[in-house]
Amino acid sequence: MTDTLPPPTVKLGFEPETLLLRLDQILTLKPLRPETKESSKYKQILGSVKAVGLVEAPVVARHPKDGNRFFLLDGALRIEALKDLGQTRVECLISTDDETYTYNKRINRLPPIQEHKMIKRAIARGVPEAAIATALGLDIKSILRRSRLLEGICTEAAELLRAASCPMASFDILRKMVPLRQIEAAELMLGQNNFSSGFAKALLAATPDHHLAQRRRKPAGSDGQAITATALAHMERELLNLQTKIRTFEDSFGMDTLHLTLVRGYLRKLLATPEIVQWLAQNRKEYLSEFRTLLDADRIS
Repeated sequence: MTDTLPPPTVKLGFEPETLLLRLDQILTLKPLRPETKESSKYKQILGSVKAVGLVEAPVVARHPKDGNRFFLLDGALRIEALKDLGQTRVECLISTDDETYTYNKRINRLPPIQEHKMIKRAIARGVPEAAIATALGLDIKSILRRSRLLEGICTEAAELLRAASCPMASFDILRKMVPLRQIEAAELMLGQNNFSSGFAKALLAATPDHHLAQRRRKPAGSDGQAITATALAHMERELLNLQTKIRTFEDSFGMDTLHLTLVRGYLRKLLATPEIVQWLAQNRKEYLSEFRTLLDADRIS
């Protein structure tokens, strides 16, 4: 009978439940400069909170010695805006990591899909589009476009891209594909960490006609298509092969860089010995030249 190892413990980044805190319970780690409230960023946040409410909950960490106090890790401008609007309480995320620096390195700003959902909620609550536009510093057309971001996008693809910084233009391109192809395209974008409209256009070009929401039009006066189905299938295979190669390079890059760094360190010590340099110059000039070229490289990144 073999012993089974206990499953590894995964530390959660946040406590499972949010807390409704009084603003006077929250201790800011760095005071705001007097000119901050005159900045366009603060005015935009103030207008947004006033018009549509708080979108992102502030993040706090528990005070190690006082159970009624919390350190503010993220959201200083939001907290200040709430104070200026006369609010006394706020719902907060409780971080289990009180390192402000590491938290701020990990934090993701509002992705387009989350912004879309926020705007949809605000409209559902009866907030006029004009008020939302003013709060976010956008025009009404842009607000309406953001509110329709997921129209024509299947639920599975939207879920894949919910935390991605995927521009609206890329969603417009995904909308031209059938749901199954949207999911494949979203997975490819995630795999490459590339959500640009250019990459989305490349995926669209490699999409067979039967995976498009509307089939491509044939060129005028031509019996065939500008790009044949065979060519499209070939492009798609090449794209998948390229993705596989890139993933392979990513997996081996770190170890290869480490090995190369160690080799350079060894060679540097080796060539610091005059006797070895003299022997190489007399017997293996080509080796000496290559060694020096390697050591003279600008950088390894």
